[in-house]
Amino acid sequence: MRKFKLQVQVSADGYMAGPNHEMDWMLFPWTEDLNAYLDEITDSSDTIVLGRKLAEGFIPTWAAGPEGETQKSIDQMNNTPKVVITNTLTESPWDNTTVVGGDLVKAITDLKSQPGADIITYGGSTLVQSLIANNLLDELHLVVNPTAIGAGLRVFPEGSYTALTLAAATQFDCGISVLRYEPKPA
Repeated sequence: MRKFKLQVQVSADGYMAGPNHEMDWMLFPWTEDLNAYLDEITDSSDTIVLGRKLAEGFIPTWAAGPEGETQKSIDQMNNTPKVVITNTLTESPWDNTTVVGGDLVKAITDLKSQPGADIITYGGSTLVQSLIANNLLDELHLVVNPTAIGAGLRVFPEGSYTALTLAAATQFDCGISVLRYEPKPA
């Protein structure tokens, strides 16, 4: 079965965005060692899963070829099939994108059972929290910025218990660390 991986930037105190969706606390530019790590995660995936709100910014941004990104990254993000999880859209307004609604557990289980390489998600927060709450992720790559922001959009659902096993911790030259977790077996 395909692995379903989360890659998300987080503050040291566990937020993926500020209270008003601010992301100005993230460290850039990344160093080559971090880029190589993230390229490895992305290269092993042939499907990107996004929540609708993130998709509305993510897909058009990559289609426009964001400044500072390599052509390889731009092509990869644009050419990789995307699945948008939403109950508000019935069809995709974007190229190379399928819209899936209904039962999240069934949708992800069906996707994971299809032939192919790994699957990756970058969020947004509602989707990430639902994936974690339903134990649908196989790996969580938390890209930890050495910044605490105090409030915002959480990675983990508030009031929930999520048992994880630390599989690896890697520090990069730019000051970011990546913590790779796997769900702890029940």
